[in-house]
Amino acid sequence: MPAKPYLPEHLGSAKLEPSGALIAGSYAALVLTYTAGTFGIDDSGHLKVVWRGTSDMGKPQFTDPTAPNYTTVEASNGAVLERGVDRINTRPWVNTLWIRVGRGFLRKGDTITIRLGDTRNGSPGLRLQTNVEPTFEFKVLVDAFATYEFTELLSSPEIALVPGPVNRWKALLPSLNIVGEPFRLCVVAEDRWGNPTASGLAPLRLSGPPSVKGLPSAPVAPSADGTVVIEGLQASEPGDVVIAVAAEDGRPLCRSTPMRAVAASPYRHYWGDLHAQSEETIGTNSAEDYFLYARDKAFLDIVGHQGNDFQITESFWTSLNALTQRFHEPGRFVTLPGYEWSGNTGLGGDRNVFYRTEGRPIRRSSRILVDDAVEPDCYTAADLFEALARDAEDAVVIAHVGGRYADIGFAHDGRFERAVEVHSTWGTFEWLLHDAFDRGYRVGVVSHSDDHKGRPGATQPGASTFGAIGGLTCYLMPELTRDAVFAALRKRQHYGTTGTRLYLSVNGIFDRSVASYDDDPAVGPAESRQVRDVTMGAIVASGDARMSLAVDVIGAAPLDRIDIFHGKEIVRTVRPFSASDLGRRVRVMWSGAEYRGRGREVNWIGKAVLEGNRIERVAPVNFLNPDRPFSYSRDDGIISWQSVTTGNMAGFDLWLERERAGWLSIESNIAGVRCDLGALDQNEIAVEAGGLARQLRVYRLPEQSQATSMHITHEVAAKRMPGDLPVYVRVTQEDGHQAWSSPIYLIDAP
Repeated sequence: MPAKPYLPEHLGSAKLEPSGALIAGSYAALVLTYTAGTFGIDDSGHLKVVWRGTSDMGKPQFTDPTAPNYTTVEASNGAVLERGVDRINTRPWVNTLWIRVGRGFLRKGDTITIRLGDTRNGSPGLRLQTNVEPTFEFKVLVDAFATYEFTELLSSPEIALVPGPVNRWKALLPSLNIVGEPFRLCVVAEDRWGNPTASGLAPLRLSGPPSVKGLPSAPVAPSADGTVVIEGLQASEPGDVVIAVAAEDGRPLCRSTPMRAVAASPYRHYWGDLHAQSEETIGTNSAEDYFLYARDKAFLDIVGHQGNDFQITESFWTSLNALTQRFHEPGRFVTLPGYEWSGNTGLGGDRNVFYRTEGRPIRRSSRILVDDAVEPDCYTAADLFEALARDAEDAVVIAHVGGRYADIGFAHDGRFERAVEVHSTWGTFEWLLHDAFDRGYRVGVVSHSDDHKGRPGATQPGASTFGAIGGLTCYLMPELTRDAVFAALRKRQHYGTTGTRLYLSVNGIFDRSVASYDDDPAVGPAESRQVRDVTMGAIVASGDARMSLAVDVIGAAPLDRIDIFHGKEIVRTVRPFSASDLGRRVRVMWSGAEYRGRGREVNWIGKAVLEGNRIERVAPVNFLNPDRPFSYSRDDGIISWQSVTTGNMAGFDLWLERERAGWLSIESNIAGVRCDLGALDQNEIAVEAGGLARQLRVYRLPEQSQATSMHITHEVAAKRMPGDLPVYVRVTQEDGHQAWSSPIYLIDAP
């Protein structure tokens, strides 16, 4: 866009029909009409219609009039129009439908009619963006003089995208509660794309164990925004709690996330999403809407806002600091001011920077999209750490993998960079934690969303190439304050998940007293104290002491496995069932990424053929885009799919008519395998498929799993080799969700 738009009042106008509200993710026929202004458009001039790059609206196509998103363009005076779709405009308005006027020109009053989703020949229309937005804009830019200098029209057509009818319910409890202390139940209705909705709601019935006091006995009507919040509940005795949500007629709707009630604990479990963006940078909906959603729809305890530094203007930085201060309410809802240092990959890659207080400066990686910035620039991640240290900033930095991945080998400063983000809506990145191990860094594990869709804390990938649900982090803290958040991050007392709110406790119990450090002695002075037990994140000079690792998990769904890691190696896998529990259910899963950077998505196109047996039923696992094809034929014994993974996993469960009979042949564009189902037993078949941990796996599960909780102990022998031994666990639920504890670091005495 030009720095000084040239006479936009003389460059025409645009209108869009229909106007008003449309259901997000639905199909529609939109007609955008551009009327030329004073100058018309000269021969070989252009028109561009642009929308946000993070939108998952269907891509207009011009070749198949019966298929979705078929688009036509027509000039009222018969001028020949060339057209195409590309990402060729300035961020964030990068998605571009461009039209070139050829073999003719436009005078004032001539029109160009763009039918987005032209249904006249059988197309179902244009698939609209799947996330709600009250002002979805189509910006129109004109190159009237054929100079390729574009001017934006004074007024942009827009539509309102609203949620569809209720498709599923979610119910959230705190993961840990002290007996007798009040807690709340939060219930929200969502449409098929994950938007909170009030469409089609009716009263709910809530039921829980007798130990839960305060649940209403009568049906509860959802509020106007589709949520139900029940305050003042109490657990009268220790135990695990799940609350069932049903329709008024008793039809089950959902079960809550699990809560463990205990008699006493030094910590509570608080859930946060510290990393996402709003429309002022590259996201959707306003920053104020962002904080409202996090508090009132996602029901987070902690939230941060992380706009790209090169896109945050000085005025927005001031406004953002005012918002974090306004919404900050210790004890109820904690906000963290900060920004994403978004350096090029070769200069260190993305880092999330958080401050304890408002009013601190941005150290920018560049000013490519802002011209009013006044703070000094930090072109490399090393420059960023140097500036933070020089000014003694009270800041915490997290290494992030987004479009750019954090290269912690290029730069790292343990005084500030306390955690690595192993999961977000961009995918799963356990390799970043292993990079830290290779270099001797002692970091914790977090997961956040990097949401761009206006839904921090509850991000769904929609219909875009984002391949994962946004992550969440559970912080172990004595109270809900900023000071406690910073202490938890600096002590690595947290665990990350792929968006599920499971309960996880990981403690190390030693056979004698060991030295536990209050900070990392590798990066500065650190005091130690003699202890016999520690929690996740601890740094311990263990000497010749043996550690018993105690792991407690309550899943938000049945559990598949717990993997215990010593550094990068899985030393033990524990399943909640035995070989005798296995039956007619066979699981097929694929996972991995192409590589570390942009374009990491792996598109799996596959088919499975069952021979010598029959399909009873099939259920997809982690198919996050409801429009992705997945089908099966019982008669033919064929299952087919299209799926995307970005380091995470997807797949399906197959229930056989006969338990141990037949063959399953799996073919895909990435990997394949032929399995003898009679020989498939407790061990899984795994096919490595190159790329970044691409893998195809086949294994058995119980026909109907019930195990949602596990308690295991794992013995860690005295450390014999020099260097660190990080010990952590990875939990996998049957629904494909995962969680990672921050490691306990067993180190040599400094």
